[in-house]
Amino acid sequence: MTKRKGKPVSFDAMVKFFMHNYNIPTKRDIDNINLRLDRLEKLIRTLPTGNRRTASRNAGKAPQNATERVLEIITNSRDGIGIAQIREQTGYDDKKLRNIIFRLNKTEKITRIDRGRYKAAE
Repeated sequence: MTKRKGKPVSFDAMVKFFMHNYNIPTKRDIDNINLRLDRLEKLIRTLPTGNRRTASRNAGKAPQNATERVLEIITNSRDGIGIAQIREQTGYDDKKLRNIIFRLNKTEKITRIDRGRYKAAE
């Protein structure tokens, strides 16, 4: 058997190779991220307080999530409502609406009247 001839690889080069291929951050990368975070925090502190969103904007109410919003729309409709009308009122895409309606139906908060039409469970 003959020995392979080639350039010997140093340990440092091997470490750099693995760090680069497996996207492992270096100390320099982390320092750059910390520097950027410090700049962003400083920028946020310099903004006038009138432009910041505060909890008092909702007058004590918790922010409404997508499921609660869809459930409220379905509850407010007397004869049931279709997915197209819900999409118009919320602006959510089809996939998000299907997931929300599936969860609400599974937890029995809404009932299916007809294909694509739902009303609140009684």
